[in-house]
Amino acid sequence: MNSAASASRFLQRWLGADPARAGRLAALAELSLSSLDFGAALELESTASHSGSRLPLGRAMRRLRNLLICAIIERDLAGRADLDEVVTAMSRFADFAVQSHLQELMAEMTAAHGVPIGQDSGRPQQMMVLAMGKHGGGELNVSSDIDLIFVYPEDGDTQAGPGQRSLSNHEFFIRLGKKLIAAIAEITEDGFTFRVDMALRPNGKSGPLACSLNMVEDYLIVQGREWERYAWVKARAVTGDPADIAALDAIVRPFVFRRYLDFGVIDAIRTMHAQIRAEVNRQERLHPERSHNVKLGRGGIREIEFLAQVFQLIRGGRDPALRERSTRKTLRLLAERELLTADTVDRLQEAYTFLRNLEHRLQYLEDAQTHTLPASPEDRQAVARMMGLPHEAALLARLDEQRVFVAAQFDAIFADKTDKAGGDQVDPAATMSDPENSEAIAQQLASLGFDRPQEAAARLVATWQAPRLQTLPEASRNRLGALVNTALAQIAMVVREAGLGSHAATLGRLLDFFEAIARRSAYLSLLTEYPHTLERVIRMINASGWAATFLTQHPILLDELLDDRGRGNGADELAALAASLAGQLDAAAGDTERQLDILREAHHARLFRLLALDLAGELSVERLADHLSALADLIVAEVVQRAWLTIARRHCEVPRFAVIAYGKLGGKELGYVSDLDVIFLFDDEDQDAPGNYAKLAQRFITWMTTHTPAGILFDIDTALRPDGASGMLVSSVGAFERYQRSSAWIWEHQALTRARFCAGDAGIGARFEAIREEVLRQDRSAREAELREEVVKMRKRMHDAHPGDSGSFDLKHDDGGMIDIEFIVQYLVLRHSFEHPQLTANKGNITLLRMFGELGLIDPALAQGAADAYRLMRKLQHQVRLQGQEQARVDPALVASHAGVVVRLWRACFG
Repeated sequence: MNSAASASRFLQRWLGADPARAGRLAALAELSLSSLDFGAALELESTASHSGSRLPLGRAMRRLRNLLICAIIERDLAGRADLDEVVTAMSRFADFAVQSHLQELMAEMTAAHGVPIGQDSGRPQQMMVLAMGKHGGGELNVSSDIDLIFVYPEDGDTQAGPGQRSLSNHEFFIRLGKKLIAAIAEITEDGFTFRVDMALRPNGKSGPLACSLNMVEDYLIVQGREWERYAWVKARAVTGDPADIAALDAIVRPFVFRRYLDFGVIDAIRTMHAQIRAEVNRQERLHPERSHNVKLGRGGIREIEFLAQVFQLIRGGRDPALRERSTRKTLRLLAERELLTADTVDRLQEAYTFLRNLEHRLQYLEDAQTHTLPASPEDRQAVARMMGLPHEAALLARLDEQRVFVAAQFDAIFADKTDKAGGDQVDPAATMSDPENSEAIAQQLASLGFDRPQEAAARLVATWQAPRLQTLPEASRNRLGALVNTALAQIAMVVREAGLGSHAATLGRLLDFFEAIARRSAYLSLLTEYPHTLERVIRMINASGWAATFLTQHPILLDELLDDRGRGNGADELAALAASLAGQLDAAAGDTERQLDILREAHHARLFRLLALDLAGELSVERLADHLSALADLIVAEVVQRAWLTIARRHCEVPRFAVIAYGKLGGKELGYVSDLDVIFLFDDEDQDAPGNYAKLAQRFITWMTTHTPAGILFDIDTALRPDGASGMLVSSVGAFERYQRSSAWIWEHQALTRARFCAGDAGIGARFEAIREEVLRQDRSAREAELREEVVKMRKRMHDAHPGDSGSFDLKHDDGGMIDIEFIVQYLVLRHSFEHPQLTANKGNITLLRMFGELGLIDPALAQGAADAYRLMRKLQHQVRLQGQEQARVDPALVASHAGVVVRLWRACFG
């Protein structure tokens, strides 16, 4: 035995009671206890009696428990077992003890009363024993009790035979539960196996010892409290039928994990923590010797558990991986998901390991369920030595260091963020409820620097008196009022710092947003708990009316403003999104409705992050379009793959089907609200292919355009398919090739200049590109006049459909605008690709204009001027659209010189 282990009085007493124990301990201490075969070990204890007779299960289990505790003490204090081995061994042994005793007791009970049968299913019933707390999480202490809940599937009666007395299932499982507790927890000459705590069951100590699934469901729906959500995170079935366990999980999961982001849980855990701390402080005042509680004290184990579990309760409904029961594994997940920094998680893991190791050493002294440093100086010195430290002072210094860090991290999440200062602020509840106070509010807003204080004050009062807000619960109204107070000063600051925007307009947008989320307390909680998020919202909606509308339509995107996740390399971010999206869609296989929402949520979240970068000036219009187009490609590919799996009579597992992108997506110039111009091709000789691929195309459109609670993905336009609206929705590659060679109009060849393979079968994509190049590279020199005439005719048709406004310049449709540039590029590609095949590369209008100039096809100066004009007009169009305007019209003076260059180039090409 090592010298540190000699400090355990429990170990000394156990060894002193029987000289033979030292040898058994030495043998067991050579093994890794986390993977110990408890069945074999129990058999050895059962047959180790001096009398030669076999020990009953209860005695053998208690003896095995004492041997295991001593082996853990020996290995842990000798440095041969880490924390994981200790807690895994204890958790596995607790499972083994419950399972072994329940099996024996179930046999006894059924022999006396018959097998319990479900009244609805007619199936034999088994009791589910749920491990809660650290036992459920696989992180049990060495001297801990175990928190259990007993659940049985259905009510009914036992099927009694001759000599047996029938019981209701309820009574049967209550009796079985009592016997199980006694078997594990009763103190005998051999001690006990585990203390058992049943307080976490529905209705606590006043509730029945065992509950049916229906009783559990009714309780959680009607009476389940916030703290019980925290407790049920750890619930793990140790026994029971897999089908029954799955049914229980289906009941518990929606109670614990909300489908939305549940930031309201922060306040609930804050309140629960305050109650725990108040009780600990009271105990420490009454018993000063019980200070330094490493579990419940400030910066202790419970605060680390709260830190891990708050993210689980907030996000576990949307991220199944976060439903992990282990605190240590959950912390690692938080780092992977960038919810906490890797450094913070490493420090928390270090603190958790230190505190749990210290907790175990406190318990090693007497095998007592204690979490406080001992009162005796000698015992504190012994604990310090067990921790590998020279003296008590060093132990306390290390303990304080860890607890200070944990407390700081806890406060960063759970400190009350509401402004208690009061100050000279508008009081919504008192002031805005009375329209006559509008003048006082206006004066307050004027003092903050608002540009139109009367207008802003009127809007504030009107919003506060709206029925939607008047009928809010008082807690939500108070929280919303506090947010309004905070926002007013922030709006003044943001407008001043940005040098653009209107106070009144920004306030109006913010109030529209507040009205939209007023009944979603989770969003109000998010803005309250993370004040910097409110400031980010204000900055976005001040900069962009479209951003304000988009956020109001999709408030779940608030989560994207919590931190700077997603501000790294675009390709890396897209690859991570692709992997995450595929995993989520796989997990929801068979649930089309949920898959539609997953796609929309992922797309909106990524789009919103790009919007945040855009408004921060970190993306050019061209780079933004690249990101948006790549994102659309990803969504298109996933929708093709997932929609195909919903076709019941598909003739192959991987469709020989491709989506071809035209227009903005084809040219990689996609904007935030662009629709997708696409056509569908297939290359498959199977007789069922045309019908199945037509279904796939229809489902693709449905998946993209259907309005769900999460919105839509994209509007889809298939008008560019062969024969347009009168043509087939899908075409074989062969039919497409024949059409392009012999039947397509010149405007369809114009469209082909911006077309590319988007998603699906890469082989079809390669064939499409070959067809495209062949068609575009036709020699059109003999038909140059016809080509020019057809392009001009099509341009006139578009111009006539969008008459100009003399007071403004339409960036897209007016003479010298973007469509003129696009038509010039398309014409030059069609006219000259025969001699210059490199022009068929889909490189974008600006690059192609430069190439035309370098090849001498047009005046290089005009080429550069047109490229500059196109870049400027795209930027202006983007800015106008960000303000929520449908028509991209600007002051003609902004673009007069650039439009003039484009007109000159047009005349040079078309006369």
